[in-house]
Amino acid sequence: MKSAKERMHLGELYLPGDQEIMEVQLKKLDLLYDFNQTRPTEMEKRQKLLKEMFAEIGENCYIEPPLHSNFGGVHLHFGDSVYCNFNFTCVDDTHIYVGSYTMFGPNVTISTAGHPILPELREKGYQYNLPVHIGRNCWIGAGVVILPGITIGDNVVVGAGSIVTKDLPDNVVAVGNPCRVLRPIGKKDVEQFFRNRPIDWACMEEESQGIYEEAAEKY
Repeated sequence: MKSAKERMHLGELYLPGDQEIMEVQLKKLDLLYDFNQTRPTEMEKRQKLLKEMFAEIGENCYIEPPLHSNFGGVHLHFGDSVYCNFNFTCVDDTHIYVGSYTMFGPNVTISTAGHPILPELREKGYQYNLPVHIGRNCWIGAGVVILPGITIGDNVVVGAGSIVTKDLPDNVVAVGNPCRVLRPIGKKDVEQFFRNRPIDWACMEEESQGIYEEAAEKY
């Protein structure tokens, strides 16, 4: 018979109050508490704590406290240069994977956990978990909710307040409840950055000068 700790990562029903699970969870939550009490000037301390908390975390990641995480980050896998604004909330009862250069606005929630519809099982406290995958260089807007088992492709923009209930492909803008693809990223986005406001490529930093030709050819 599989243990509760094994079943929690297999998408099967289990009881999250299992003693073996709780021992790991509480140790990580102590580290999360310490992270959320840090001062803005204690950047080195924050980075050290994140490396202890997370399953994986790349270089140049920034997470603005308070961070809320059901397992204190033990099931979080971040690439490089991931940015999370205030109140980033992860119900990370199983694994969440985030690609490099992805940004999260304030009050984003990612949930891997669900509960059975059958009321008698919920009353006993059963739950199940499904992993979430978020690609490289995405922008997840303020207040977005991402449900268990979702995969979001690379370069995706998810509009503020959206509830993501189905997978999203690469290179799209998606919005709404439930979240739907609004349009692909295209030529318009090479010329304009927001509501018909033009990108003045001549004034961009030198390291960004080559982006225009590359993007114009790509889109």
